[in-house]
Amino acid sequence: MGRKLDLSGLTDDEAEHVLKVVQRDMKLRKKEEERLSEMKQELTEEGSRCSILSKQHRFNEHCCIRCCVPFTFLFNPKRQCLDCQYNVCKTCCTYSKRDRAWLCSACQKGRKPKDKRRRGVK
Repeated sequence: MGRKLDLSGLTDDEAEHVLKVVQRDMKLRKKEEERLSEMKQELTEEGSRCSILSKQHRFNEHCCIRCCVPFTFLFNPKRQCLDCQYNVCKTCCTYSKRDRAWLCSACQKGRKPKDKRRRGVK
């Protein structure tokens, strides 16, 4: 950013159209920054909550670290998240075919912005 546009060769209508496009782009970038900031805040809060719960004596052996639902052998078995290593229930995780492992919802959200940057998407 910070570059000045030379609109002197354009008609008034064309210059106005360019200005509207640039303004819309700036609004979208600001909105995306706010969305990412909110997501980072949520993930930070989730990490703090999990850290507190994990310090409780064997809490995560018996309950999902994300939703606190107790594990049961047949109906709600525990699955270990590849990234954070916490045990989570079936509703709080998804299977990553690429990694061939389970990912909890928080770690999956945390991966998405990083994955996009790796592929060159902004």
